[in-house]
Parts: sequence; structure tokens; C-alpha cells
Amino acid sequence: MKDGPGDRLVAIILAALEEEPAHGYLIARRIEQWSRGVWALREGSLYPVLHDLEAQGLLVADTERQGQRSRRVYRLTPAGHARLARERTHWQQQTQVLSQILWRERTTT
Repeated sequence: MKDGPGDRLVAIILAALEEEPAHGYLIARRIEQWSRGVWALREGSLYPVLHDLEAQGLLVADTERQGQRSRRVYRLTPAGHARLARERTHWQQQTQVLSQILWRERTTT
């Protein structure tokens, strides 16, 4: 599994959709709230990833109408749930390694 900024975003978006479907604005707000404002996603970052995840079969989107307005509501597919499980394992390993490196015991030479 690659380890780049986009991959972290994939994991975060999948996690934001785990409990219930959501439209893009709500996904972005969840992530911002859960990260205590550290990650604020812009539409230009979020929607291309959502469309890519949909093309991969990890998400499906339904169009929901609210008055005159319509919006796409995304939900995880079984493949999306499986990918989220793999992402969690991957990121748990990555954070453990990062912790080992950053907070290792230092030896003086």
C-alpha cells in the first residue's frame, strides 16, 4: 500500500462514511470536527477522491433532493468496508513505526 497524502485522505473519507451515508459537505465537516480543526478539506480535494472511490466500487452515491436542490449522498459498499479495515491495519502499523522512530531511546556516542 502506498503512503502518500492522498492515501491518508482515502482512509479518512472511508472512516467518515462508516457509520452512515453523507453528502460531501457533511463528510468534510465530520473530518474537520473529528480532527479538531486540523484538517479542513476543500471541495477541490474532497470531490475528486469521492469520485475516484466511487469508480473503484468502494462507494456508491445516490442523488437526494432537498427542495429545489439535489446532492449526492455517498455510502460505503462492502468493498469499501473491506478497504477501510485494510487502511486501519496499515495506518496502525505506520503510526507505531513513526512512534518508534520519533520517540526512540537515544544513545549517546
